[in-house]
Amino acid sequence: MTAIQSPTTPLDHDGVLDPLLNVPAGALASLHARLEDAAAGAGILDVAYTTVPTPLGDLLLAATERGLVRVAFAGEDHDAVLHSLAERIGPRILRSPRRPEEAARQLDEYFAGHRRRFELPLDRSLSKGFRLTVLEHLSQIGFGRTESYAEVARLVGNPNAVRAVGTACATNPLPVVVPCHRVLRTDGSLGGYLGGLEAKTALLALEAAA
Repeated sequence: MTAIQSPTTPLDHDGVLDPLLNVPAGALASLHARLEDAAAGAGILDVAYTTVPTPLGDLLLAATERGLVRVAFAGEDHDAVLHSLAERIGPRILRSPRRPEEAARQLDEYFAGHRRRFELPLDRSLSKGFRLTVLEHLSQIGFGRTESYAEVARLVGNPNAVRAVGTACATNPLPVVVPCHRVLRTDGSLGGYLGGLEAKTALLALEAAA
């Protein structure tokens, strides 16, 4: 990944932390903000990302100019996710909370029980074909409701594609925001979940209690 270098760590000419540099934190924050503005203004920032604490652990939020493109659980390995984004979207990646700020705010409201629907621009370029069709349908499953994998297959027009629906849910690049946690097996059991079954159980319990 060829990331845009963040100025948060002072380095000497060998790329080693220089203990003689005593840069105030405020100055570094200001420099980083200027870097964000310059990269965005020049149109050279492919992906901006941040991490936010949630009841499910830290979530990585990544956004392009088109919208939120990736939400990743800590268990997915955030570094690996960023490398994948560099390969699939573009190598110019910067930790920049500004672009995904609205997503972070709405997630806070959701986990606090104050939001039932996300209203965010989404970049769905990581999903294609039938998987994209399934994920677009998932956003129509209302807060606190569930559907089975078989129901989703039928509703998207391919009742024999139950396993493919499961694959689409398992590879959902925007978990929580695109609610694949609301899809269960026909017998009511959880099935799988990218963030783990504890996370899926917690999300369903949060929505049931609201």
